[in-house]
Amino acid sequence: MSQEKLGEALNLTFQQIQKYERGANRIGSSRLYQLANILDVPVSFFFDDMPEGVSGQHRLGLSEGEAPSFEQENLSRRETLELVRAYYRIPDSSVRKRVFELVKAVGGPASAGDEYDG
Repeated sequence: MSQEKLGEALNLTFQQIQKYERGANRIGSSRLYQLANILDVPVSFFFDDMPEGVSGQHRLGLSEGEAPSFEQENLSRRETLELVRAYYRIPDSSVRKRVFELVKAVGGPASAGDEYDG
């Protein structure tokens, strides 16, 4: 998506988008939420590459509940979203199935609950 189109979607000029991109202006949480919706990604997408020391290791927030499982965290990563989108862009279903089988084979044995027959 171009800076101009993104600016239009946010009712901003492309120059303002450039300032966000360069880090000249900070992005507020509501603007970050808008960006995530426009780009069709979870808000966490913008933090995938953040070093652990910056983001903190304690991710429970105010809930005091259990931390998300390893699988839940991986499902919301940018890499996972890109992989799934690329997979479903493969037009031939037999090729898609072969790619799926290849990834399963390279990934090693599945753990309980990882089975998929689709």
